Amino acid sequence: MAIAIETLNIHWKCKHTWRTASYNTSWCLLGCSIGDMGTILYFQINGIQWPVLWIMSLAIINGLLTSIILETIILSRQMNFRLALKTAFGMSLISMISMEIAMNLTDYLVTGGAMLTWWAVPLMLLAGFVTPLPYNYWRLKALGKACH
Repeated sequence: MAIAIETLNIHWKCKHTWRTASYNTSWCLLGCSIGDMGTILYFQINGIQWPVLWIMSLAIINGLLTSIILETIILSRQMNFRLALKTAFGMSLISMISMEIAMNLTDYLVTGGAMLTWWAVPLMLLAGFVTPLPYNYWRLKALGKACH
């Protein structure tokens, strides 16, 4: 019980932790964006008429996969491949899923569908970055765990 209360009593003004959480969140955003936006772009370019929910669901799955793949590649420079893959799978799925949902919800609200436009993409990236950032900060500060 003391540990649970202790994790709630963190302060939110540590610049170092915000910087680290932002850096980690940026890497996650890169990985998620490649699969997510790549999927949406594929459907958009090829004019494939699937329901928006199906396209966005596939985009979310592909975003999660590309994020795990990118993280495995980055970590395999520091450790053996098996451990890198295990670490990548152990990343915070809460952070990645919230990022993916925020990006796709923003896309839907701004464009009315699963479409990439020059003005929607920056908003999607901003939403994808800002949404998991407080959670990633908390995870670092309270638990000492990074998503990357």
